[in-house]
Amino acid sequence: MATRALSSRLNQAQPYVLGLFRIVIGLLFTCHGARSLFGVLGAEAAGGTAPTGAWPGWYAALIELVCGSLILVGLGTRAAAFLASGAMAYAYFSVHQSAALFPIQNNGELSAVYSWVFLLLVFTGPGALALDGLFGGSRGTDAETVTRSETKESVTA
Repeated sequence: MATRALSSRLNQAQPYVLGLFRIVIGLLFTCHGARSLFGVLGAEAAGGTAPTGAWPGWYAALIELVCGSLILVGLGTRAAAFLASGAMAYAYFSVHQSAALFPIQNNGELSAVYSWVFLLLVFTGPGALALDGLFGGSRGTDAETVTRSETKESVTA
């Protein structure tokens, strides 16, 4: 019984935790783009800014900045996350994979993790606290809807 109550409380918090997760990930990704495009946030230590129009660095930084910002505020989250996931998968396979097999060996951990995190957001949606909800977009997750219907069923049973 206690496990069911705990699960119910965790399920109620799920959209808010997912929303906070999206905000933090979006902010971190935006910072990567800002560093590469504008030379802020420690760009000197990371090798400076990407030359304008240079393939793929400048375009990757632009995707990081734009998609990260959209994910941060929760606007077009699924589309932005899909593009960001693909960009990070491309970064992993084009930059890191040739150095070694595993991400821990080829310094590609961050690209791999970002790729999977953004793919997760494609499927979960933005969670709570997203602008998508203001414009008629997804207000949470499909899993949240399923959880609500399961909770209603267990209450009536």
